[in-house]
Amino acid sequence: AARRLLPGTMSPRGPADLLWLRVVKLLLLLQLCTHDRAPCASPLPRSCPTACICTSDLLSCSRQTLQRVPRALPPTATTLDLSHNALTQLHDRWLAALPHLEALHISHNQIKDLSPQAFHNASYLRHLDMSSNHLHAVEMHYFDALVSLEELLLYNNRITRVDENAFAKLNGLRKVYLSWNNLTTFPFRSVQGLGNYSLRTLDLSSNSLSSIPVEELAALPENIRNGLYLHNNPIRCSCPLYLMLQRWKQRGFSSVKDFFEEHTCKVSDNVPRSLIKFLKYSHMFENCSAGPEDVHPVPFPVMVGQTLLLACNTSLPAAATSYVWISPHHEPIKHPGNSNHSLEVYRNGSLKIAVAKPWHSGVYVGLAINSPHNFSRLCEVNVTVHYPKPDGETFSTGLTTLLGCIVSLLLVLVYLYLTPCRCLSCCKKPAPLSPPQECSAQSSILSTTPPATDGPNRKVSANKHVVFLEPVRETQNGKIRLALGEDFPDAKHPKVLQLKSDSESISSVFSDTPIMS
Repeated sequence: AARRLLPGTMSPRGPADLLWLRVVKLLLLLQLCTHDRAPCASPLPRSCPTACICTSDLLSCSRQTLQRVPRALPPTATTLDLSHNALTQLHDRWLAALPHLEALHISHNQIKDLSPQAFHNASYLRHLDMSSNHLHAVEMHYFDALVSLEELLLYNNRITRVDENAFAKLNGLRKVYLSWNNLTTFPFRSVQGLGNYSLRTLDLSSNSLSSIPVEELAALPENIRNGLYLHNNPIRCSCPLYLMLQRWKQRGFSSVKDFFEEHTCKVSDNVPRSLIKFLKYSHMFENCSAGPEDVHPVPFPVMVGQTLLLACNTSLPAAATSYVWISPHHEPIKHPGNSNHSLEVYRNGSLKIAVAKPWHSGVYVGLAINSPHNFSRLCEVNVTVHYPKPDGETFSTGLTTLLGCIVSLLLVLVYLYLTPCRCLSCCKKPAPLSPPQECSAQSSILSTTPPATDGPNRKVSANKHVVFLEPVRETQNGKIRLALGEDFPDAKHPKVLQLKSDSESISSVFSDTPIMS
């Protein structure tokens, strides 16, 4: 090819020709790359959309005035932020390119409605934020494909209606925020289904609710009532409403305790501004009497290991009614019972606990079901499981303490006044003419200790003398006379004689132990 480009030359003849050939070859390679006749480089990986910021699993396209969703989306994203844009609609299956998406933020846009398949291929989505849009209703098909959804934020829209089956398929739904909309009613039966006992927060505050079905709210599980926020609504004032909220306050429900002063009711329908904070200024409802729905749960104490049967009085027809009990652990129990058969439900609505255990303690709520979404509360029973007392425990604590004090006092008196005699022979009755010294030991040891020094040059005597005393047999002039043994070897010793002659001034020593000098 190089020779064709150089007419009149058949072969390179010098260094200049070789250099020219190299230049020609380089030009040919560049021409081939330009016309895609040879691969020039490896293909580039999928890039991040121009208006977005991409990290390992986060895709942020917020505040870009986007009117439609970018098409090239990285499939590794688990969080997508499209908030603060100008989106008006979401086309069908637009999330198919994001199989791992878990959180979607589309707040502060202009979306008015959703197509039936807008959220298909998003089975892993757990958090959806569509707040501050222009939605007018929540239809049944909006979110039924989001089977893993846990949090749904729809506050600050223009919603006036919620379909009764809008949340029927969302079994894992935990939090729903519908505040700051235009709701005048809400289908509370839509959250009564057995699949919605995971629901913890239902925020309906700051809407236009004018009436509340107190009986339907009383039939809701406790976990839903604890997170049901109804403040800042123009609800018509009534005694049932006041008593219900007062009971929720006494039980410490967060929905009333956290927004105590924000609960308002309307005194007159003809006066739109006649709203009062009826929980704060409750003197207007002092004459309201408690109804059946405000009765506290019936206490039911039981011992560990016993069998108990809970039954509610009902006049409903048994043929068209089924019964469900809600355990203290928010577990729905219907006929025939729970999975481990520790709790049984009979067809007449009674609940049986075969063997009571400490973890069975708590409030059990009995419900009657007339239709798939029509629940009515029958009764509440507060079961308390106790351990049995020991068989020997017959005295009360106060009596036991009193007996202990009396026994202690008797022991102190015995110790002070009835102490045994240390000398057994002294306890015997003495003879009429015997002196008290007769009670001493038969052979006492009496020794005299000479003075340490009688003079500066005299040594201490090391001689020791032992005197064996016999019982005194006679007295002279009422004075004790010491009798020396006849066989004492040193009876004539001067010191011994001195001791004998001075016996009137010597104090006799009686001891059980010898005294050595």
